[in-house]
Amino acid sequence: MARPRMFDEERALDAAMRTFWKKGYEATSTQDLCDATGLGRSSVYNTFKSKHDLFERSLARYIDTMTTAQLAVLEDARLSGADRIRTLFAVILDGDAEHRADGHSIGCLTVNTTVELAARDAEAARILERDTARRLAALRAVVEEGRRDGSITSPRDAGALARFINAAIAGMRVSSQGGADRAALESIAEITLDALTD
Repeated sequence: MARPRMFDEERALDAAMRTFWKKGYEATSTQDLCDATGLGRSSVYNTFKSKHDLFERSLARYIDTMTTAQLAVLEDARLSGADRIRTLFAVILDGDAEHRADGHSIGCLTVNTTVELAARDAEAARILERDTARRLAALRAVVEEGRRDGSITSPRDAGALARFINAAIAGMRVSSQGGADRAALESIAEITLDALTD
């Protein structure tokens, strides 16, 4: 009979996720993961198989949490298309403020992973591509809804606008890591919103 696990696997996964988010994949050591989760090396490897497996699960958990919350904003039928995007920017800015230390944000785990691993880690790239496709589909749908309700008037292709919004969000994340303050990030958001009515 297998021995029952004497720890909360979900809590350990959350702690590992936060560690990878702050430090990145390569800079996170097994000892960092042990310290964060409170588990010994053997427990980490028995439960999660490898550092890479734990990272993949952490990335998937981050995406499930963040993307689900952000898509809920984009699907809020009480708001116009433009107001849904405006609200999404506010949610992102509030989250950024929550994860700031010494004037710098820890950014977004998906953006960080794209920069660090996507070109050389096929599995991470696959996870990120699936998330990006989901986000772009939601953003495109909101742009199309905004066109119907009159809040988005740009004649540009809805898919191109979705990619532009997504790129602006990623740029805000990177700028925040570099030390850009909230006013600078709000300016990026406003210019992006302005582009939807040109």
